[in-house]
Amino acid sequence: MKKRPLSVAVLWLVCSAGAHADGPASGNWNFKVLLDDKPIGQQRFTLRTEGDKRMVTSVADFNVKLLGISVFRYHHENNEQWSGDCLVSMQSSTDNDGTPLAVKARKEGEQLLVEANGNSSAKLDGCVMSFAYWNPLLLKQTRLLNAQNGVFEKVRVELLGQVKVEAQGKTVDATCYTISGAEQPIVLSYSAQGDWLRLESAVSGGKRKLVYVRE
Repeated sequence: MKKRPLSVAVLWLVCSAGAHADGPASGNWNFKVLLDDKPIGQQRFTLRTEGDKRMVTSVADFNVKLLGISVFRYHHENNEQWSGDCLVSMQSSTDNDGTPLAVKARKEGEQLLVEANGNSSAKLDGCVMSFAYWNPLLLKQTRLLNAQNGVFEKVRVELLGQVKVEAQGKTVDATCYTISGAEQPIVLSYSAQGDWLRLESAVSGGKRKLVYVRE
């Protein structure tokens, strides 16, 4: 059977994790991932603190099947170190259905040096954030570093309003925002306390719907 892989837009959705200076010092966050309402995998986040440093690891595994046969596999691992809300280092590896991708970043002086697939891609000044969706501060950013390809993406954030969403096995009140950038817009949902609960976006050219649900 011929493979029908997801659009590479899915790469933009696999979430990097960052730590908010006023946020938790440690914790675990688990998301189930659905494609057109069917489970395809999960993504897990782990945060720990050592002194004034915060280390965040994220692991994603997707397996899309058609008639019981795998037609798309995806594995992503990312390790980030933060000082407050500023990214200090990143090391990610991705297997996008057989295509390897890798991003490394490290802080040198006032710049964050970024490499993608072994090639230098950017020198970023100041405080840089990745697509750290569970850190509400990212909603104030105009650019975010993509952990899949090392691109410093232009983004636009808009408030959608109050809604009720399914998260952690119950219906909860949430505030929704859209993040628009190079790919399809993403809808993010947060609790009144600023806790990230859910992500929704179209993929494959808008033909399919990808959803992250907090467990």
